[in-house]
Amino acid sequence: MPVVRSSSALSRSKDDRWLAQMTRCIFQAGFVWRVVDHKWDDFEDVFFGFPPPKIVMLSPEQIDRFAANPRIIRNRQKVLSIQANAQFILDITRDHGSFGKYIAQWPTQDLVGLFAQMKAQGSRLGGMTGQRVLRNMGKDTFIITGDVVRCLNRNGVDVGDNPDSKRKLQLIQDTFNQWHEESGLPYSHISRICALSAE
Repeated sequence: MPVVRSSSALSRSKDDRWLAQMTRCIFQAGFVWRVVDHKWDDFEDVFFGFPPPKIVMLSPEQIDRFAANPRIIRNRQKVLSIQANAQFILDITRDHGSFGKYIAQWPTQDLVGLFAQMKAQGSRLGGMTGQRVLRNMGKDTFIITGDVVRCLNRNGVDVGDNPDSKRKLQLIQDTFNQWHEESGLPYSHISRICALSAE
């Protein structure tokens, strides 16, 4: 089962680890994960360990050089997202003390609201990418995979094949809220059980 970190542990998580995880999930999206994993130490080295204040100060020329660096995966649009997400993290940190504190205080009863915030304010953090960032960092969250969607539909929760409307996302949230209340299990665990039970 996924590891769920306490609110205090999430609050102590560092901004550079959030930017690193955003970057990793963005580069894994639509790509072979093991290639990203194999190159990850080089990503950490090339981007100085992902400190947001340093990343936002990179010049366009530096970004272009990084995007052409064979030590990482050369995808300029995804490289550009690193600087955009560094700014996103700094904006949140300015108002909340740290990105971890912001995530820790967000209620699990409104995860779809958090997904929407990450998509709107971050770069390339929509869909399952932002959800995976949260899960990987230890936030108690469901991930709306195809298997989870099939599980919901099979259990009478009519969300269709591609639930991306606000109404359907809220229906998913309401269902997970109910299952969490009935079972006492973390949202992450319910999500994993649901995914593994899909045919």
